[in-house]
Amino acid sequence: MQAAVDETIGFSVLGSVRVTRAGAEVHLGARQQRLVLALLLARAGSPVSLSELVDLLWDEEAPASAANVVHRHVGVLRRLLEPGLPTRSAGRHLLRDLSGYRLRADEESLDLLRFRSLSRLAGRRLQEGDPEAALRHSLDGLRLWRGRCAAGLEPASRRHPAFLAVEAERAQAVREAADAAERCGRLGAVLAPLRQAAEQHPLDESLQSRLLLALAADGRQAEAVETYRVVRRRLADELGIDPGEELREAYDRLLHQRIRPVRSASPPSLPRPAQLPPDLPFFSGRDDLIAEARAAVARPGGPAVLAIDGMPGIGKTALAVHLAHGFAAAYPDGQLYVDLRGYDGREPAMSPAEALRGFLGSLGVPQEGIPAELHAQAGMYRSSLAGRRMVIVLDNCRDAEQIRHLLPGSPGCLVIVTSRSRLSALLTTAGAHPLPVGLPSVEEARAALLRPLGAGRLAADPAAIDAIIASCGRLPLALAVVAARAATRPGTPPAQIAAELARAPGSLDGFDGDDPETGLRAVFSWSYQALSAPAARLFRLLPVHPGPDISTAAAGGLAGVPLRTARALLGELSRAHLVVEDLPDRYRTHDLLRAYAAELGEENDGPAERAAAELRCLRGRPQYR
Repeated sequence: MQAAVDETIGFSVLGSVRVTRAGAEVHLGARQQRLVLALLLARAGSPVSLSELVDLLWDEEAPASAANVVHRHVGVLRRLLEPGLPTRSAGRHLLRDLSGYRLRADEESLDLLRFRSLSRLAGRRLQEGDPEAALRHSLDGLRLWRGRCAAGLEPASRRHPAFLAVEAERAQAVREAADAAERCGRLGAVLAPLRQAAEQHPLDESLQSRLLLALAADGRQAEAVETYRVVRRRLADELGIDPGEELREAYDRLLHQRIRPVRSASPPSLPRPAQLPPDLPFFSGRDDLIAEARAAVARPGGPAVLAIDGMPGIGKTALAVHLAHGFAAAYPDGQLYVDLRGYDGREPAMSPAEALRGFLGSLGVPQEGIPAELHAQAGMYRSSLAGRRMVIVLDNCRDAEQIRHLLPGSPGCLVIVTSRSRLSALLTTAGAHPLPVGLPSVEEARAALLRPLGAGRLAADPAAIDAIIASCGRLPLALAVVAARAATRPGTPPAQIAAELARAPGSLDGFDGDDPETGLRAVFSWSYQALSAPAARLFRLLPVHPGPDISTAAAGGLAGVPLRTARALLGELSRAHLVVEDLPDRYRTHDLLRAYAAELGEENDGPAERAAAELRCLRGRPQYR
């Protein structure tokens, strides 16, 4: 009987949050309870962490009992979804894992997943040159909406990144429906959803321009002209700008009665590259960064570039690839990927010309047709991307100059960049959104060990697992090296692994993988080799300093250089993420990087030089904090 109930359950989040079971609507209880369910539905099967649920339910400081309140809400929801389920049962729909909670659903039971499926199908039909079928599928998807995402749960539903991201998917679906309708001469069919989307996104010029064309096609020229004037005033009053090219062109077509089908954004003859590396099947955590990226991209006029930076081994590439896979459905013209080898000790950094030749070939340009001059290659590349919607991942970038020619020249594409350096120039020249990656939490580190070690070994000795995480300093690469070794020794208890790591404290001996090129020493060396000689020397001397962190004055004494020089050297180390400024003028380095610096110091600096540096530290100690 329980199975029959489960088979007929239905979830809705495209409008007010609803659940039906066997055709009858389930009463979902208090607002906080419905908010919990709404976020689980908006994530559509992805985990939602406990901390995110707490932040959702309390605008101000959460009470001490917040976690218990969330657990209680989840328990009540589980009993509502599956009545008769034993209290301690894991459930079939509402699941608990190390990352938090997630709701199991498919496109038959959840309207959001059904909407996404229809939107993807519409995109494929448009690419295949069948705008009638594309329009039909788009309208079927848009009819699933009964209002704003999680309607009735304001203000949380109007500002939380998860709900904003779903709303952005709706706006994009309306744009694509309008494009399909214009190609087959049926703009009037999308007038109603265009009005709704334009009302909800009053500063989105791409939606407003399509609304003008739909109004004109429906014989409402006067209303279209007034709509343009209202939008123009709003842009001037709220943003201080004039209408952009797309909106001006739509108005010009309206005035000259040139409402005609537009060129397909991605003709079927063009190749659709799919170059992304596989997403890690055990990727977990980073929920805050993923939510931040989704919210930034979903924002009207949001960034076309996401700039991910962090220390070596922190998991930048894994995050970039995971994000790119998540965004791929909204960019139907394909994905480009390149490893720029910016910090690769095995090969020289890739030149922009080499990267452009690879991209142009993937975009269908014959190699013999690619010009030799860099600026001409960049121009051809940007022309090939014009009007297309693609995800472009520029991995392992050395500096902003390396990728300057690899950025699209027109909107429509999303670029995700990773680097060990802070690419501040991208923030000003390309309007990039920064995503600095820090160390994962202890809970996220445990989740990273779950798959390779297995739930049994994790649960058998929690103290040993915590000791392993501490020895790894929560660094994802170190955790991955240890986990890979443990996976090849399934009979080894966690306590033995922890003891092996503890036998060499302050050393990297426990973190060399089977491939020496992927061990911690090799990965750290690529950042070290990119330093100037004075910065490299200061890095090697850092372990001589006795404290957990160091000031600029102390660093100057350590290296025997003036204060201004010390500040510049610490800035270079900070930009390379080899030190972190946690507090003003207090610089700290990760324990494993400190161990690497100590090894380098013993190899490169004589005992007399290190002793002299230590003496300078001790003599100058009273003036340091």
